[in-house]
Amino acid sequence: MNNIQSNRNNDAEAAGRILTDFIYDHTVKGEDFFLVKLRVMRLSTSYDDIPLIIPERIVDNLQSLEGEYVKVRGEFRSMNKMIGQQNRLILRLFVKELIKYDGSMVNFPNHIGLDGFVCKKPVYRTTPGGREITDIMLAVHRGYGKTDYIPCILWGRNARFARRIPVGTRLRLSGRLQSRIYHKKTEQNEIITREICEISVNTMECVASEQETGYEVAESQDMWLEQKRNGETYEDYTSKRNERLPAGGSAAEGVSPEEDQRSL
Repeated sequence: MNNIQSNRNNDAEAAGRILTDFIYDHTVKGEDFFLVKLRVMRLSTSYDDIPLIIPERIVDNLQSLEGEYVKVRGEFRSMNKMIGQQNRLILRLFVKELIKYDGSMVNFPNHIGLDGFVCKKPVYRTTPGGREITDIMLAVHRGYGKTDYIPCILWGRNARFARRIPVGTRLRLSGRLQSRIYHKKTEQNEIITREICEISVNTMECVASEQETGYEVAESQDMWLEQKRNGETYEDYTSKRNERLPAGGSAAEGVSPEEDQRSL
């Protein structure tokens, strides 16, 4: 495994079995990036299917990993992508380190730590079974003028607390990558099935409010709302945010300009 410095704002680790062969995704500075799916078992018989983006330099001669057991570490990143007539938020684990193993693990690691800002009002709800849930959208600054928007879900007592958190609050979260399937009814009364990935939060710490952090939080919220209204692409968003950043802003550590030309 390569010894690569992690992003202190966004650090994810997972282990499991690769379900798919490489699917070409994009090229940056002459290097190809590929999409695969990783199945991570839970303590029960359930599992989470996590989409991975893997740079070609990490895999020797691009030998297929399908069926292999691997442990990966990287960042959970977002991008907006037009699918049909809709602008959808796509989330993937960008792999920086990868190692193969023999599949003998008893407990499969699945952990992520995030440090970011609440960029829209939390949504509180209860399930038909009475479980309390709060959904939060966390803006996590990646560096080089880029921000990842990561949906997080909290349960029970954490959900009751989180529903009152004001927009602009800085949070440190830890949890696991979670996939789930949901069904949506279209305007044409068609039922479509989608699989999404999000963060199931275990622990949460409020670090600071918007009043304490100022400009950067307000900018994240305003740009997110503007982007959603206009249906702009991720590249449009980052270009505008760069123009509005204060002079002298420094890039976060852990991501090189070459690999960070795109969201993923």
